Amino acid sequence: MGVTDELERLQALRERGALSQEEFERAKAGVLGSAAAPGTGAGAAPDATGAFFRRLARSRSDRVLGGVCGGLGRHTDLPAWAWRLIFCVVTLYFGSGLLFYLLLWLFLPLDAAG
Repeated sequence: MGVTDELERLQALRERGALSQEEFERAKAGVLGSAAAPGTGAGAAPDATGAFFRRLARSRSDRVLGGVCGGLGRHTDLPAWAWRLIFCVVTLYFGSGLLFYLLLWLFLPLDAAG
């Protein structure tokens, strides 16, 4: 899919009300930015994982300890309480959940919005 097709698709979503003006502007900037980046032309595969981690951040408002679960909940289909449960279960059964949480707490930035 070309840049023009992607921009037309975003415009159609905005006109239907599926995207707010702010979401449209961010998506448009992402499309135009990826078009200018080397190696992301028509033949290159999109880097969805990299885009996910670039926008992933700890939550300032939905936090119990460090905001990691609130941030994960904001960017996935799972709510923050489900992420908290996952980290607890992985910590109790495998012992590595606490290590993962601490690493995410150290390396994820705080989100800009409240």
